Amino acid sequence: MTDDEQTGLSRRIWQQTWPMTLGVLSLLGFNLVDSVFVARLGTEPLAAQSFTFPLVFLTIGIQVGMGIAIAALISRAIGAGQEERAGRLGVLVLTGGGAVMAALALLLWAVQDPAFALLGASDRLREVIRPFWTVQLCASWVGAMAYFGYSLFRAHGNTRFPGTMMMVTSLVNLVLDPILIFGLGPVPALGLEGAAWASLAAFSLGGLITALALRGRGWLERDDVLREVRESAGPFAAIAGPAMVSQLMPPLAAMLATGLVARLGESAVAAWGLTSRLESFSIVLVLGMTMALPPWLGRCYGGGRWQEVERVMATAARMVVFWQLGLGLVLAVLAAPLAGLLVEDGAVRDHLTVLIRFLPPSYGLLGVCMLVVSASNALGWPVRAMTISFLRLFACYLPLLSLGAWLGGLTGLAIGAALGNTLAGAMAWLGYRRALAGTR
Repeated sequence: MTDDEQTGLSRRIWQQTWPMTLGVLSLLGFNLVDSVFVARLGTEPLAAQSFTFPLVFLTIGIQVGMGIAIAALISRAIGAGQEERAGRLGVLVLTGGGAVMAALALLLWAVQDPAFALLGASDRLREVIRPFWTVQLCASWVGAMAYFGYSLFRAHGNTRFPGTMMMVTSLVNLVLDPILIFGLGPVPALGLEGAAWASLAAFSLGGLITALALRGRGWLERDDVLREVRESAGPFAAIAGPAMVSQLMPPLAAMLATGLVARLGESAVAAWGLTSRLESFSIVLVLGMTMALPPWLGRCYGGGRWQEVERVMATAARMVVFWQLGLGLVLAVLAAPLAGLLVEDGAVRDHLTVLIRFLPPSYGLLGVCMLVVSASNALGWPVRAMTISFLRLFACYLPLLSLGAWLGGLTGLAIGAALGNTLAGAMAWLGYRRALAGTR
C-alpha cells in the first residue's frame, strides 16, 4: 500500500471513528464526573458506588454482546444486498434485547445483598448501596434500549447520530448531577442516589430522541419477523453466545479484582473504582473504533473483501498503539496532580497516583487486544474472540495482578496489571494474523 493509500485509509477510519470517539468520550466523561461528584460526599459513598461497578459492567457486557451479534448480522445482510432481512433483524434487536435486559435487571435487584457481600461490601455499605442500586438498574435498562437504537444506526454506516446522542445525554447528566446529588433550590439533596436519577433522566431523553429518529427510515421491517427468528436463531446464537461470554468475562474479572483490592482497605477500593473510570476515559479512541469499525468489517465480510479487512486492521492497530502510548506516558508523568484533582482524601489520592503511574502506558497493547476481539466477532470468528478474551483476563491479567499484589501490595498490583495488558495485546495480534492467513 502506497503512502497516499495509507493516508487515505487512515482518514476514512478517522471519519468513521471520530463521531463515536466523541460520543464515548462524553458518555464516559459523565461517568467519571459521577465519581468526582460522589467523591465530594466522602469515602463511604464513593466506595459504595465502586462496589456496584462490576455488576454495572455485567449489564453493559450483555447488552454489548447482543448488540455485537445483531450489528454483525445486519451489516453482513446489507453487504450482501439483503435490505429487508436487515430490517427484520432491527425489530428483533429492539424487542428481544429489551426483554433480556429487563429480566437481567430484575435478577440483579433480587440478588443484590449476597452479590455485594461476596464482593466484600460491609453491612453498612450495603445499606448505602441499596436505594442507589434500584434506580441505577432502571437507568441501565433505559440506557440499554438507547444503545440498541444506536446499534441500528452504526450497522447502517451512520456513526454521527449515535455519537451526537451520547454527547447530548452526557451534557444532560452533567447538568443534573450536582443538582440532584447536592440539591439546588426546591430540589432536595439526594446524595449518592441522585447520581442514578441523573443517569436515568439522561438515558430516557436519549432513548426518546432515538425512537423518533428511527421513524420513517425503513430500517425496521415487521413482516415475516417470526420467520426471521427461526432462520436467524442459529447464526445469532453462534455470534451472541461467544460474544456475551466475552463481554461477561471482564465484569467477572473486575469482581475478582475488586475482591482482591478490598483486602487492601476501602481507600484502595475507592481508588481502584476511580482508576476503572479513568481507564475507560483514556482508551476512548479504542472504544470508538470497536464501535465504528465492526459494521465496516462486517460489510467487507459479506462482500468477501478480505484484503480490505487486512488493510483496515493494520492501520487501526498502528493508530491505537501510537496514540495510547503517548497518552499513557503523559498521564504517568501527571499522575500526582491528576489524582489531586479527582479526589480530596489523602489515602485515596496516594493510591490513585500509584495506579495512574503504571497502568495507562499499557493501554496501547490492551487497545490492540480489544480491537482484535471486536473485529473477530464481525469477521465470523466469535469463538476466537471469546478465547482471546479469556486468555487476556484469566491467563494474563488476573494472574499477574494477583502475583503483583502478593509481592508488592498496591504498587505490585499495578505493575502486574500493566504487564498483563501488554502480554494480552501481543498474544491477540498474533492470533488475529494466524486467523487471517487461514482465509487466503
